[in-house]
Amino acid sequence: MNVMFLTSNDWLHIGFRLGLAMFVGCLIGLNRERKGRPAGMRTFMLVSMGAALFVMIPLQAEGDSPYAATNALSRTIQGVTTGVGFLGAGLILQQSSTPSSDTPKVRGLTTAASVWIAAALGAAIGCGLWQMGVMGALLTLVTLSGVKRLRKSVNLTTNQQTATSLAEDIED
Repeated sequence: MNVMFLTSNDWLHIGFRLGLAMFVGCLIGLNRERKGRPAGMRTFMLVSMGAALFVMIPLQAEGDSPYAATNALSRTIQGVTTGVGFLGAGLILQQSSTPSSDTPKVRGLTTAASVWIAAALGAAIGCGLWQMGVMGALLTLVTLSGVKRLRKSVNLTTNQQTATSLAEDIED
């Protein structure tokens, strides 16, 4: 049997996949919760485990051919992607612009993208691709934590250079 497919009495692998999906969702949710974002640890855990469950259903269903199971899996992943996209859309807020600014502020895009990636990680783990799920979770955490720090340091350096240039222009 292919490593992706499961039998209904394979409790060890079913539990491992669901537990690992919850764990990677928990890691991402903790990151977002620490920063006071609208979706936290429980939300991410549920999204990731839910995606794993959805993709594991066709992997356990016995079909006439591997093609039928693969086709069902493809449709399931498409449905999960669409459904989670709507969940993420609910997290995106557009704040009314202040009188001094013509551009509206949009908040929640990163949280929405994080919910989406949690579903993808859960789907990968649900398919038995746990190495991909763990690697994806680590890269997601690096992106959520490390890239923001890098951006701040680059902005700080750029702002210092701009301030120095302005000070030199004023002195001239």
